[in-house]
Amino acid sequence: MKIILVGATGTIGRKLYDELSPRYEVIKASANRGDVKVDITSTDSIRKMYQQVGSFDAMVITAGSGYIGPFEQTTEEHFYRGIRSKMMGQINLVMIGKDYINDNGSFTITSGILADEPIKGAVVLNTINSALHGFVMGATVELKRGIRLNVISPGMVEDSLEELGPFFPGHIPVPMDKVVKAYLKSVEGVINGQVLRVY
Repeated sequence: MKIILVGATGTIGRKLYDELSPRYEVIKASANRGDVKVDITSTDSIRKMYQQVGSFDAMVITAGSGYIGPFEQTTEEHFYRGIRSKMMGQINLVMIGKDYINDNGSFTITSGILADEPIKGAVVLNTINSALHGFVMGATVELKRGIRLNVISPGMVEDSLEELGPFFPGHIPVPMDKVVKAYLKSVEGVINGQVLRVY
C-alpha cells in the first residue's frame, strides 16, 4: 500500500510513520520537511504534491492549525486562518486527491475532541472540528470508485500533556497507542463515513 502522510513531523504524525512505514510505502509530506513539501493552505501546492507523488492508495492527514485565544479577542481573520489551514486544507486534500487516489483507496482526516467538548479560548477550533465531521458525513455519500473517508477525533494525547494539559482541566490524557489504532482502523479496515472519537 502506498500511503501519503500529511503532517508526518507532528506529534501524531511521527507515531503513525513509525507504525506504518515497516509495512507500507509511506511518503512523508509536510510544509518544511519530508519526502515532499506541501502547503495545505494552497491548492496549487496541493496539486503539485499530487503530481509529484502520482497515484496512491491511502492518505492520512494530521496537519492544520487554529487560533487559541479569548473569545473577546477572536477576530474574523483568526477564523479565516484556521479555516484555510485545518479545515479547507484537509478538505482540499480530499477534493483534489480524489482524482489521484486508486480505486478503493481511503482518506483519513483529523478533527479533535473540541468538536464535542469545548474549552475556553478555542472557539475557532471548536467550529472547525465540527465542520470537518459534517464534511465527512456529506462527502461520503457522493464519493465514487469505492473511496472511503473517515475522520479521527482524538482527545488530548499523553505526548502533549506537558504542553496542552493546562488548557484541558479535568481531561484524562489518551494513550498514543490508542490514537494510532484508530488511524489503523480507518486505513486498514473497511469503515466509511465514520467519526472515530478517541477520548
